[in-house]
Parts: sequence; structure tokens; C-alpha cells
Amino acid sequence: MVVFATDSVDREILRALRDDGRIPLVQLAARVGLSQTPCKRRLQRLEESGLISGYIARIDRKAAGFGITAFVSVELERQDADEIARFQKRTAQFEEVVTGTLMTGAQDFLLEIVVESLEEFETFLQTKLLRIPGIRVVRSRFALRKFIDRARIP
Repeated sequence: MVVFATDSVDREILRALRDDGRIPLVQLAARVGLSQTPCKRRLQRLEESGLISGYIARIDRKAAGFGITAFVSVELERQDADEIARFQKRTAQFEEVVTGTLMTGAQDFLLEIVVESLEEFETFLQTKLLRIPGIRVVRSRFALRKFIDRARIP
């Protein structure tokens, strides 16, 4: 992984985009104290370096009808590279999985699952997740309320 060196102006551009990813270039330039052309060049450099990997709309899950968030830890029977890759490929196909993380320690994977209801979660488990061969243990925990939701890096 290439670490991209940023200065205070780059970091201010990143903060501004974190707060408002749709900020017009003229406002972004004014906020960071540059004219439009150098601001646009810096923005392009941040994008081309991969430091800015894309732009998205943050969707309120509850408002969209997805009120249940579950965190599911999965242990595989075998932890060799082929089994790990197979599990990752299969779970990437499930639209209910919004994040998947390879972990250290007792659990091999932590999945964040978003569904409309507990019944839908049960259906997901029975018809999708538990049908993947090689799973040893699945443990589910349900989120009650999110109290920190940062779209930033420290």
C-alpha cells in the first residue's frame, strides 16, 4: 500500500468533502483558501492517488425500511487461503451484507447485516449464510442504537 503524503491544505480539502461531498469547486476553493485551478489540481491528485476512493450518498437505513442491523461473527472449520477466499466470494453476493471484515482471534469474519425484520434475518441465515459449506460457528448480535457514526479518519 502506498501512503500518500498530505499537507494541511489537502487535509482541509478532505475535511470539507467529508462534511459535504457535493460541495461546488468554487466553495471548496474558498473554504481552503485557494483559487479554483490549484484546488481542482489538488482534488484530482487526491483522487488519482486513491486517497479519495469515491463519492457516495449516505442513506438512513431506518428511513429506507431497514431497521434491523446484526453483527454476525463466523468461524470457519479450516482457515486456509482457499476456504477464506471461497467464504468471501459467497458472502459478497448477499445484498444483506453491508460490510465484511476478515478478523484475527476467535472469529474469522465479522459481517454487518442489514434487513427489514427479524423474520428476514432468520430467512437470510437459513437460506443463505448457513448454506455456505465449511462454517463451524455463527454468532449473532443485534444493534440497539448507533451513537457514533463517523465518516472520517482520525
